[in-house]
Amino acid sequence: MQPHMPGHAIIPGLARLLTTAAIIAIAAPATAQDSEGGTFLGRLILGAGQQKVAIDTPQAVTSVEQEDIDREQPATVGQIFRNVPGVQTAGSDRPLGTAFNIRGIGTTEQTASEARIIVNVDGVPKFYEQYRMGSFFTDPELYRRVEVLRGPGSAVLYGSGAIGGTVNFETKDASDFIPEGKTGAARLKFGYDSNGDGLMAQGILALRTAPGAEFLAALGYRTSNDYKDGAGNTLRGTEGSSPSALVKGAFQLGETQTLRLSMQRFESDNDNATLSQTGGGNAIANAFGIVDRDTTDTTVSAEWQATTDLDWLNPKVQLAWSDTRVVQRNARDLTGAPQVCLPVLSQANVFCDVDYAYRTTMLKVENTASMQGAGWENFLTFGLQATDQKRIADSAGPLGFHPEGSDRKVGVYAQSELLLGDRLTLIAGARVDFGNRKPGEAIPGGAQVKDNATALTFAALYKITDDLSVFGSVARTERLPTLDELYSYSATKAAALDLNKEQATNVELGLSWTRQGLFAADDSLQIKATLFHNRIDDLITTTANSDTVFHRNVARAKFQGAEIEAGYEAERLFGRIAYSHVSGKDRDFGYTLNTTPADQLALTLGGRVPDRGIEYGWRGTFVDGITTSSRNNGTGAITTTDYAGYATHDLFVSFKPQSGALDGFDVQLAVENVLDRDFRNNLSADRGRGRTFKVSFAKALTW
Repeated sequence: MQPHMPGHAIIPGLARLLTTAAIIAIAAPATAQDSEGGTFLGRLILGAGQQKVAIDTPQAVTSVEQEDIDREQPATVGQIFRNVPGVQTAGSDRPLGTAFNIRGIGTTEQTASEARIIVNVDGVPKFYEQYRMGSFFTDPELYRRVEVLRGPGSAVLYGSGAIGGTVNFETKDASDFIPEGKTGAARLKFGYDSNGDGLMAQGILALRTAPGAEFLAALGYRTSNDYKDGAGNTLRGTEGSSPSALVKGAFQLGETQTLRLSMQRFESDNDNATLSQTGGGNAIANAFGIVDRDTTDTTVSAEWQATTDLDWLNPKVQLAWSDTRVVQRNARDLTGAPQVCLPVLSQANVFCDVDYAYRTTMLKVENTASMQGAGWENFLTFGLQATDQKRIADSAGPLGFHPEGSDRKVGVYAQSELLLGDRLTLIAGARVDFGNRKPGEAIPGGAQVKDNATALTFAALYKITDDLSVFGSVARTERLPTLDELYSYSATKAAALDLNKEQATNVELGLSWTRQGLFAADDSLQIKATLFHNRIDDLITTTANSDTVFHRNVARAKFQGAEIEAGYEAERLFGRIAYSHVSGKDRDFGYTLNTTPADQLALTLGGRVPDRGIEYGWRGTFVDGITTSSRNNGTGAITTTDYAGYATHDLFVSFKPQSGALDGFDVQLAVENVLDRDFRNNLSADRGRGRTFKVSFAKALTW
C-alpha cells in the first residue's frame, strides 16, 4: 500500500473540481469573442503547420514564452517545463543529466529513449546517447521560446519515430530587444541562486545596421556549487560551470527573401565531475567515482526563406550542423585511486579515457502552397529532410556498449490543412523516412542495415460555437532502431541486425472552451482538455546476460491519460492550471512502467499592479503517490517501488517599470520549495532541491 501523503489526496479532488468547472463553463451561454486574446492558450503556435493559436490547434501543444522563462529563472532546462502538463525531465536536475519525458515516454537509462522524442534547436535536430549521461546540454538563458508538441501527431513534420512528441527550442533574436524606430540595444543580466550559491551573468548586444539587417551576440556564464535537498543533504556532483554563446544575423534580401544565420555553443569543463550525471544520490556518485569531463554542444544553421506572389511557391531551405561532444579523462574513485581501463571488452571500460560525439549534418527543403475556393482554403506543406549522423567513440579500451557508426536518413513528407468555412479544420499528413545505418570498423559481424519508417496523421477540429470546440486525432508512426540498438556487442553477444521497427498508434479526443468578458469586460478564461491513448508494439529493450544479442523486440506498452490546461487573465489577476494523468502499462505483464510519471497538478495564482510594472504570485505543485515496476529480462522477476506523494510551494515577484528613471530594468524574485519539503519525483534518481531563493537583475539600453 502506498503511504498517505498530501498530494495523494489532493490530486483526485482537484481533478474532479476542474472537471466540474469545465462542464459548467461549457454549459454556459455562448457569446462571440476573439479566440486569439487572453491567456497562454491564445499564443500563436508555429510548429504544428500553419500558424494558429494553441486553443485552436487540434493537438496537445504548449508554448513557453520569454516571460515564462524569465519568471522561472531556470538553472537547468528541465525547470522551464514546470507549468506544462504531461512533460518533465527525467534522470536528474543536473545540467548534464537531463532527458525528456512526455506522457510516460523517455528516461535516461532506457534504450534509445532519446530517439522517441525529437528535440530541435532553431529547427536543427539534437541527439545524444551515452551511459549515465543526459541527452540535451544547453543553457536556458539562450532561448526566447519553447514549443512542446505532445504525442506522435508531430511525426510527419519532424520525423517518424516521434512516439512521445517533439520539443522545439527557439533562440533569442535581435528584434526581441530593439524597439521599432531604434537601431540598437544592449542588455546585461545577473542572477543568484542561494541553493548552491549559483551565479549567472549574460550580456547581449543587438544591432540594426540597415533596413532589413539585424545582428545579435550573446555571451553568458553560469556556475554553482553542489545543491542541497529538502532534508539538508548535499548532493555530490551537482556543481558545475558553463559558458555559453549565441551569434545570429538576419538579412532581408529584396522584398521577398530572408536569410538567417546562427551559431550557438555551450560548454561545461569540470575536472571533478561525477561520472554518473543521471543522479542516484551519493551512493551512485561514490560507486562510479569522478572524472575530468569537457562537454561541448555546437549548433550552426543557415536558413533561406522566400515569399512569392505565387500561391503555390513559398520555399524554405535550411542547411545545419550539430556537434555534441563529451571528452572524458582520468577516471578515479573518491580517494583519487585510478579506475581500471581494460584492454579487453568489459563493462568496466566505462572508466576509460574516451572521446564521445554525435555529429549531424542536415539539409531541409520545404514549401507551402495555398489554394482557395468558395468557402474553403487549403495549405499544403511538403518537403524533404536529409540527415547524416556520425557516432564517435574514440576510447583507450575497446567498447561494445557505445558502438561507432553512421546513420543516414532521407525523409519526404506532406501535410494538408483544409479549412472549411469558419468551423471545420482538417489536417492530414504522411511521411516516409529511408534509413541507412553503417557500423564502425571495430564491430564484429556488423553490417549495413537499410529500412524505412512511415508516419500517418489525421486531425480535425470543429467549432460547435464561437466558444466551444471539439477536436480529435489519429496518428501512427514507426521508429527505426538506433546505432546503439543495432550494433552494441560483447564477448558473448552479437550485434542485433534483425530488429523490427517500433510502432505507435495514438488516438486523442479533446474539448476547448474560451470566454472573454466573464467577470469583467477585459478578462479571459480558456480551457483545453485532452484524452489520449498511445499503444506501442515491438518495443526494443536490453536483453538478459544469457541472450545472444544485446537488444530485442520483446515488449509491448500502452500509455493513456488526460491533460487539462486552463488560464485566466484580467488586468490585475491571473491564474493557470496544468494537470496531467498518465497510466503506463506493460501489456504483457500488466505492471506500471517505471517511466510513468505520477499524477501532477501545477496551480498558479497571481496579481498585478499595472501602473507600477509589478507582478506577483504563488504556485503549488501537487504530485500524487505512485507505484512503478521493472522486469528483469533474465529471471522474469518484477520489482516494484513505491513513491510518496508530495506538494511544494513557490512564491514569485517581478518588477518591470515601463517609464521613468527605472525604465528598462527587469527584477525577478522567487522562493522555491518555500516549506523546504524533502521529496523525490519518481522520474528522478535524485531527491529534489530544498528551499531556494532566486534573484535576477537585468538592465536594457536602446538607441
